[in-house]
Amino acid sequence: MMHYQKNGRLFKCGVTVFSALLFILCRGETQVGPTQQIVATVGESAVLPCYLETPVDATDMIVDWRRPDLSPGFIHMWRNNKEILKDFKQPSYTGRTSLFINKLKHGDVSLKLSRVRLSDEGTYRCFIPALGEESFVELIVGSVSTPSIEVISNTSGRLVLQCESKGWYPEPELLWLDAEGKILSAGPTETVRGPDDLYTVSSRVTVEKRHSNNIICRVQQRNINQTRETQIAVKFYFTSDPDFTTLLIIAAVCIGCTLIFICLWKVTRGWRSSTSSSYTEKKRSKMQSEIQKLV
Repeated sequence: MMHYQKNGRLFKCGVTVFSALLFILCRGETQVGPTQQIVATVGESAVLPCYLETPVDATDMIVDWRRPDLSPGFIHMWRNNKEILKDFKQPSYTGRTSLFINKLKHGDVSLKLSRVRLSDEGTYRCFIPALGEESFVELIVGSVSTPSIEVISNTSGRLVLQCESKGWYPEPELLWLDAEGKILSAGPTETVRGPDDLYTVSSRVTVEKRHSNNIICRVQQRNINQTRETQIAVKFYFTSDPDFTTLLIIAAVCIGCTLIFICLWKVTRGWRSSTSSSYTEKKRSKMQSEIQKLV
């Protein structure tokens, strides 16, 4: 047991010395280009670019990817064709980082980050100790979803629609537009931030017959250059809600049909009554004739 603890302390000491050597080498480092910005969405993969100033073979070099704002800050450490210091990397990145092995010989030491999370947002540092070169990449993470439209009410030629979209990050904006792309006047957007830091936005708009047939709900986030939209054909709802003139026509037709029915009923009743009276009279005459014969 003591032998294991001793080896463990020696290994940690070795890591500390290794990190110190990297720090010493960093003092003569050169930043290659300005900080780059990369946008990725939750659940997808992102590539953090990093290229050597001179495209030499980096296969046998140490490639150090880290996040300065985290502790431990190791994200991915590469040396001699394999990842090293796996046990000392930031736990949230375990199994999600890799280099493009076939591109190392061309000086491409970019990092692939799989299954991006909101917590991955931040600044990353790519460092090559042997060359004293470093570069920084800012990763901006976003989350998006498609909005849904619901009909709240449909009365007197006025349609009230509600649009809602869940699971956005950063906070988006919601717009209502007609088929020509003109922004419609709508109620204020309600924004709710959940415990997962994702935003839900919703808004209502009142549509009249003078508006175009299609109404669009658009949710967008300019920082991550993401837009989602849904449209609804409102003409079908207005068709199912007849106006006052249509109601008058329907009422007039119903009244006319009722009057015709009453007239036909009276005529039929009169004919039946006349036929019945004639039959009774004939029967009475026949009976009187039979009585006279008997007398």
